[in-house]
Amino acid sequence: MLDPASILIVTVLSGIMSMAVLGSLRPAAIPGIGYWIRGNALAIVGLILFALQRSTPLYLSVMVANGVFSIAVLQMLQGCRQFFGRKPVEFAEYVCWAAMMLGFLCWTYVVTDINARIASSSFFHAYVYASVAWITYKGHIPGRPKYSYHFVTAAASIGALGHMSRGLIYGLGLVHQTTLLQANVVNIAFLGLGILALPSLSIGMVMLAHDRMAERLERWANIDELTGALTRRAFLARAEARIRQVLANGTRLSIAIIDIDHFKAINDEYGHACGDEVLAHFGRVVAANIRSSDIFGRLGGEEFAVLYPSTGRGDAVEQLDRLRATIAAAGCRLADGELLVYTFSAGADEYRRDETLAHLMARADAALYAAKARGRNRVMAG
Repeated sequence: MLDPASILIVTVLSGIMSMAVLGSLRPAAIPGIGYWIRGNALAIVGLILFALQRSTPLYLSVMVANGVFSIAVLQMLQGCRQFFGRKPVEFAEYVCWAAMMLGFLCWTYVVTDINARIASSSFFHAYVYASVAWITYKGHIPGRPKYSYHFVTAAASIGALGHMSRGLIYGLGLVHQTTLLQANVVNIAFLGLGILALPSLSIGMVMLAHDRMAERLERWANIDELTGALTRRAFLARAEARIRQVLANGTRLSIAIIDIDHFKAINDEYGHACGDEVLAHFGRVVAANIRSSDIFGRLGGEEFAVLYPSTGRGDAVEQLDRLRATIAAAGCRLADGELLVYTFSAGADEYRRDETLAHLMARADAALYAAKARGRNRVMAG
């Protein structure tokens, strides 16, 4: 029959590999990584102490081993919370951990009861794994691949069910044993399922970290860092997709091409750093004054575009004119405290069936040049 100690050794090796991979991701500053690394390190210590149970004193192989291993899985939960933007530490969990360790002390040195120790430890671990499963299930980001989230949810759920079943079986006295490493079928099955759940969870955490890194790269590729607008490539891709929707369902679509007035003069007079402040301010104001369905992009330099789904040309012009008035009235507060008032000009037009995006943008661009020719700080329809 398989020796339980061999399961522990395999799990230790798996934990070392998981910790190495997570350590390689630490420079990326992914939320939760630090907790996950500490969790794996503590788990390795706890597992080694479990494996040495036949040759080490009880205070090491029982008290310290269980205490450290329980804190390890708790660190995994805390890392999961931090990853999903939640408060990582819950004080009540440490109270429960302390109560469990007090029970271990009693069931080890006062009334020897290994079943009670196994049951209390299993219920604690079941809570941790169930919490990880629920947080991960609820934390999936719309639009992101679901595989890594489903993997962690499934691994944590299996771990929770395994520990809960183990706790009930030993708590009800359906199985009796004298040591943790006793080689019987039930013990080996639950030991294998319960302990190997941690490496599976670690693999899932690595997958989540990689997904977060991929999300960052996609964001850097698609979002202009200075203004928060879509990059030109991302905007054009979204616009093409919207045109396909218009062709399919017959809705309306308008576009605006926007240019900040006299931006070169702003750079020449105030410097490029102040020019960047104006661009950032413009991006913030536009984002705060368009609808959630509108698409805002930076075409290059001081030129921007806004796509208005389900909107006719007249409504688009009205919305743009309100935005123009907001910008002109607010001004940009520079780093030195000076208020710099600036304006923009814009041209807007509505999509005509079967034309290309390039043709639509060309007509809006022509309207923009007409607005500039008429003195700037105005919105013209194509």
